[in-house]
Amino acid sequence: MSVDDQLSRPIEAIDVSDPGLYEADIWRPVFARLRNEAPIHYCADSAFGPFWSVTRFEDIMAVDSNHEAFSSVGGVSIGDRKPDFEAPNFISMDPPKHDAQRMSVTPAVAPTQLQKMEPLIRQRVRQLLDDLPEGTPFNWVDKVSIELTTQMLATLFDFPFEERRRLTAWSDLATSSEAVGGSMPDEDRRAGMFEMLDVFNTLWQERKSRDPAEHPDFITLMANDPRMQKMDAMEYMGNLILLIIGGNDTTRNSISGGVLGLSKNPQGLKALQEDRTLIHGFVPEVIRWQTPLAHMRRIATQDIELKGQSIKAGDKVVMWYISGNRDESVIDDPETLVVGRGQPRRHLSFGFGIHRCLGNRLAEMQLRVLWEEILERFKAIEVTEQEVRVRSNFIHGISHLNVVVTRY
Repeated sequence: MSVDDQLSRPIEAIDVSDPGLYEADIWRPVFARLRNEAPIHYCADSAFGPFWSVTRFEDIMAVDSNHEAFSSVGGVSIGDRKPDFEAPNFISMDPPKHDAQRMSVTPAVAPTQLQKMEPLIRQRVRQLLDDLPEGTPFNWVDKVSIELTTQMLATLFDFPFEERRRLTAWSDLATSSEAVGGSMPDEDRRAGMFEMLDVFNTLWQERKSRDPAEHPDFITLMANDPRMQKMDAMEYMGNLILLIIGGNDTTRNSISGGVLGLSKNPQGLKALQEDRTLIHGFVPEVIRWQTPLAHMRRIATQDIELKGQSIKAGDKVVMWYISGNRDESVIDDPETLVVGRGQPRRHLSFGFGIHRCLGNRLAEMQLRVLWEEILERFKAIEVTEQEVRVRSNFIHGISHLNVVVTRY
């Protein structure tokens, strides 16, 4: 489908759930039209069923902050889960169960833990960057974005380090679902998820005798928390998927997005090289510009009016973070990755309310450390060919980004 096809349709026929829009990177003018003509938009016919789209910044904040009227129960991606393979997790729960399960794993990313982890992250980043080839094209996504985030995931789960790429594979399987426009055969995906569950069941049994104060990894925390003991196998799987995706995709795609964005704005790279203090504001700006998760879904729990539109109880309501982060009425020059932007934290990528991203500070720390070390080593990172993007309406990702680096 071309962008002209979408734009030439009557407004009621626009369908922003089409994963091809994101794979081809042609979504911007379609959302601009919705923000202008129908900011609360109803799509009656899509591959994922009927749904409402919320596309402006302030309206998304209003929905995201109102979990009483807009529930995440049933899943946060636009497509429905198959009844015989439901894997609930705390992001797809309402209070009080949501609060108890989220609090169980929060110590793994508490500020004191981040302070302890930063030297390890910096050591890994330095080694990773020092090992990159100079003058030879390579895939930045694989060599840097995936490797760095996978190392961090292994630490958060205290997963066998030499097997860490299994975490990446499981994350990719989990996000290849037909519910977000992926094409992975369902049998293959399920087999991979049950393999993951078997591995983590073994880790759960091993970690039950650990002291979580000394080992605050995700599995030890869950295995020793009374609030998590009533989870069945599918709920445990769901929380594993949530934590793996949460620790992987946001950071991975922001790492890639920062390099891509600066390739389109060389003056921004020059500004960072001249003033390293700009890194602190640059990190949240990258996360806004990339918007690693394109949307989050809710279900209306009651009949409610939103900006003049009558939403019925049971309707799907999709908050398009990727559009809200491009809302011209809130963000100046939203299509540019601006180094030195005022109020860079004013973005939607982490969500709002009770479901705000659990590991947002960890993601920011990883990006900050990475860019501090990049700027110490490289005077240029040249993107040598068109990037390859993920086919998904949920994960706004880059799967291949060929670059050449030049050292000082």
